[in-house]
Amino acid sequence: MNWLRSPCPALVVDSAGAVHGMNEAARNLFPQQVSEPQWRHGESVRVAERSYAAHRVDNEDGSVTWWLLDETDLELERARTALLTRMSSALMTSLNPERCMNVVAELAATHLADEALVIAPRADHGHPITRCVRGGTPTHELQHLDVEEVMGLSEALRGFPPVPSRWIDPAAAPDWLARDVVSIVVTPLPGHGVPAGALILVRRDKQFSEGEEAFARLFASRAGVAMSAASLFTQQAVITERLTRDLLPPVLRRYDKVELAGRYRAAAESERVGGDFYDVHELPGDELFVVLGDVCGKGLDSAVQTGKVRTTLHALLQVVDDHDRMLRALNQALLTTDQSRFITVVVATVRPVDEGLHLTLTSGGHPPPLIVRADGAVEPAKTRGTLVGILPEIKTTTDEVLLGPGDSCLLHTDGIIEAVGGPLGDEEFGEERLRRALTACGGMPAEALVEHVHMLAANWVGTGAHDDIAVVAITAPRRRSR
Repeated sequence: MNWLRSPCPALVVDSAGAVHGMNEAARNLFPQQVSEPQWRHGESVRVAERSYAAHRVDNEDGSVTWWLLDETDLELERARTALLTRMSSALMTSLNPERCMNVVAELAATHLADEALVIAPRADHGHPITRCVRGGTPTHELQHLDVEEVMGLSEALRGFPPVPSRWIDPAAAPDWLARDVVSIVVTPLPGHGVPAGALILVRRDKQFSEGEEAFARLFASRAGVAMSAASLFTQQAVITERLTRDLLPPVLRRYDKVELAGRYRAAAESERVGGDFYDVHELPGDELFVVLGDVCGKGLDSAVQTGKVRTTLHALLQVVDDHDRMLRALNQALLTTDQSRFITVVVATVRPVDEGLHLTLTSGGHPPPLIVRADGAVEPAKTRGTLVGILPEIKTTTDEVLLGPGDSCLLHTDGIIEAVGGPLGDEEFGEERLRRALTACGGMPAEALVEHVHMLAANWVGTGAHDDIAVVAITAPRRRSR
């Protein structure tokens, strides 16, 4: 009878409920006499610390054969898979490297070992280490380590395969790792192309089994990906912040003889940079060079082009002091680098004089600056010019303006006058409305003037879409009474 030689335990129960037959596997499982089984077909039963699925087969003579299929390992794998899924979800909750290391250490200490250490690759001041004991709170620190003191740690930090835990002598573990331990597992944390670190698991009561080591390596592979993602995200955030800082308009400093103020607002609320820009450069003899411009387009691509324009103008300032020659050189530079994006620009050279400020203004296709007198009179500067970066030759006209005490010169991009909004949400703010609003701004300090203009445009647009906005005010300070 083949069932007697089957590796699966089988018991035959007669119609009276007595067990009158067992194969060898069942006798090994039930060395003592067995009473009538009270099992249901398909249920899991525990016998000798293992789990079996009971399957009933009805025989022609009225007896029943119960087959017991060992599903202990299957249940263990199911439990480990479910645990790994939960752990993977927890690993993806943070893109902060330190918090991610804390999550890895806490998960490992809770589910895999009595204590866990997560060691990241060496930084400037040592190895970042997160340590956590089961039931405790993770602690993070920078520590100088001799990674050669722990077998397999140096290799794990370089991404090499782990050594079996039986090769690691717990008695030789350094004090910084652990004391009075029975078993140690060291496994790499593989990242995106480069190792993310190493995971050390410690037990104080029993050895790690081969299955537990294999599961630890599975967890480590997912933990490494999470740590690597957090590290890459942080690196990219730092790079983005540094590049963005260079693309943003500068913070304008204070000068004794000139008041300067600026405001900038990108078109998209989610972006910090765009196509509008301004810059201020100091020249010999207390003179200042002020530039405000608008690159065709919006967003990051336009912001990158503004960076090129600002760098080019800064370089040209060292060799050219004539506005017309400078804008012609800028035009040629743009034609040879990117003919798809033209710019409009206005430049001003500011020179303090006894009467106030002498301004030299030149426009390259840009709205003319507006001169706001202390008494509220508003007049456009008499400067015109063609777009820069689209035609082989450009033409410009330069205006000379004298600002008396309290007078201001307002440079602005078309994001102000082309702002669409108003009562019905479909009307441009317009240059005429801007001029009328400025008649009430006579004698305002530069800071108050740009804030007022910026708020006018913001209120006009409301929550609607808008272009990039940049505005700069150059004001001749009122003389202090003695």
